[in-house]
Amino acid sequence: MIRWGLIGASTIAREWVIGAIRAAGGEVVSVMSSSPERGQAYAAENGIAKSVSSLHELVGDADVDAVYISTTNELHHAQALAAIHAGKHVLCEKPLAMNLNDGCEMVLKACEAGVVLGTNHHLRNAATHRAMRDAIAAGRIGRPIAARVFHAVYLPPHLQGWRLERPDAGGGVILDITVHDADTLRFILDDDPIEAVAISHAAGMGKEGLEDGVMGVLRFRSGVIAQFHDAFTTKYAETGLEVHGTDGSLIGRNVMTQRPVGTVTLRNEEGEIELPLDHRNLYETALLAFHAAIEGNGRPSATGEDGVWSLATGLAVVKAAATGVAAQIETGL
Repeated sequence: MIRWGLIGASTIAREWVIGAIRAAGGEVVSVMSSSPERGQAYAAENGIAKSVSSLHELVGDADVDAVYISTTNELHHAQALAAIHAGKHVLCEKPLAMNLNDGCEMVLKACEAGVVLGTNHHLRNAATHRAMRDAIAAGRIGRPIAARVFHAVYLPPHLQGWRLERPDAGGGVILDITVHDADTLRFILDDDPIEAVAISHAAGMGKEGLEDGVMGVLRFRSGVIAQFHDAFTTKYAETGLEVHGTDGSLIGRNVMTQRPVGTVTLRNEEGEIELPLDHRNLYETALLAFHAAIEGNGRPSATGEDGVWSLATGLAVVKAAATGVAAQIETGL
């Protein structure tokens, strides 16, 4: 059994990841919170035996094999390096870091230490996105030409906080949502983005200096262009992802979500068919793959390198939106 420590007593861990770890055959043995009172309450509420208030105590615990990091973004780099140095495997929330140098260092140090580093990009585990990737790889829409992502949502009050208030913590919609778009598109298209253009705005939720909405276009190596719309402010929008090719289109509806739902329609000269989907919990799929990687079988569903790619894309979108000039996407890997 793989024993996990949580770095951060977070909502996402409580709602999704703790259950996924247990469903994948692991156990959560410890949680770290900077507030001892919060940590103790969180541990009691979630059936976790141990609560600690220092990073050193958690990563130095011989009973911990792997850590899940879900703190605010500016803390990921130092916390991951401490865990890697202690020989722990690391599953880290996106974005991996606040800059590319730190993200690349995390990948390098994990490789040197011989530990598994994964990025918690859950969307590539969705049955909808896997069906789209398989259909494209099988040539069912011909050569992909363009894509569109609709990922404008409403950020509920219990998740707002630092995402709308703290630029220093990596708040704003781009590093929170656009990085997911980038990873999902890379996964589905099996292609890398090379350039970004974007315009962002504040529609009333984000504090000064933080965008709560963005629209833009990514250009991929193959020549595919992908439009995206991300926001925290849209209460009634539907999410979706479309890929259009020379011989057909894939239309995904209600697919940019944590829940195992949504549909994918293949549309071509023969008409429309709905692709068969085997919906499963996205996080359980991720944890099964992560546990297998620890045991030497395969890789995490999203690796550290994948996390660097999405970070590089997000930073390029931030730059493009700030300058009004197309920004190149390079990882440094």
